[in-house]
Amino acid sequence: MTRRPAAAVAAMPAVSNRALMIGGAMMAAAALLAAAPSAHAQSQPSGGAPLTIQAVTERPSLNLSAYGEVKATPDMATITFAVVNEAPTAAEAMAQNATKMNQVIAALRRAGIAERDVQTSGLNLSAQYDYVENNPPRLRGYQASNQVTVVINDLTKVGSTADAVVAAGVNQINGISFGLKDPSAAENQARQIAVRNLQAKAALYSQALGTPLGGIRSLTEGGGYAPQPPRPMYAMAARMEMADSTPIAAGELTVRIDITGVYDLNR
Repeated sequence: MTRRPAAAVAAMPAVSNRALMIGGAMMAAAALLAAAPSAHAQSQPSGGAPLTIQAVTERPSLNLSAYGEVKATPDMATITFAVVNEAPTAAEAMAQNATKMNQVIAALRRAGIAERDVQTSGLNLSAQYDYVENNPPRLRGYQASNQVTVVINDLTKVGSTADAVVAAGVNQINGISFGLKDPSAAENQARQIAVRNLQAKAALYSQALGTPLGGIRSLTEGGGYAPQPPRPMYAMAARMEMADSTPIAAGELTVRIDITGVYDLNR
C-alpha cells in the first residue's frame, strides 16, 4: 500500500482555514454595515489599513431664492440710424449713399462724437421691383442702405446730435437705448439687497417651522446689468423738422441681481 507524502497531506487544512478566515471577516463587515449608526474601524485580514464604515444622515435644508433691485440714472445713449436711397443702377445707388454718409460722418464730428463711438452696423444693396397683376415683375432700380450705430456719452447732446445727422442726410432712425458706462456700483448695491432679502426669507421659514436656522451651504447668482434693446425713436426724419431740437427723456434703468441659497436647519 502506497503512502501519500506528508507535505501534501498537511497543506490541505492550511488552505481551508485561510478561506474560512476571509469568509468570516466579510460576514463581520456586512454585519457592522447593517447595524452601526456611526463610524467604526475593522482591521482587514491581510493586515492592511482599517476598514472604515460610516452611516451618513442628510441634514434638512432650505432652498430659497431672492433678488435685489436698484434704479440707476443712465449716463450714455446709443442711436442707430441709416441713410437709404434708390437709383436706377446699383453703382449709382451705392455712390449716392456714400456721398450722403460722408456728410453724416462729418456732422457727427462737428457734434463732438469721437471716431471710436461710430460703427457701421449694416450695409445693404437690393434690387427693387414693381409688381403688377398678371405681369412679370419689372425692375425699378436699386436701393442702398448704410446703417450706423453711434454711442453718445453726453446725454445733453442726444437730441442735437440726432437733428444734426438728419440735416446731413439721414432719413431713417431705427431706435435709441440708454445705458451705464460702469454698472458695477449698481450691481453691488443690488447684490447687498438680494442677500438681505434672502436672509430675511430664511429666518421667516425657520421661525415658521420651529427649527433653528443653520449656516448657508451654497449661494448662486444670476441676472445683472444688461443694456437695453433699442426702442423706436422716429419712423422718418421729417418729424424732427417741427422742433428746434428733438426732446429726449432718459428716464431710469433697473439693475437686478437674482440669487439662490441653501441653508441648513439644525435639529
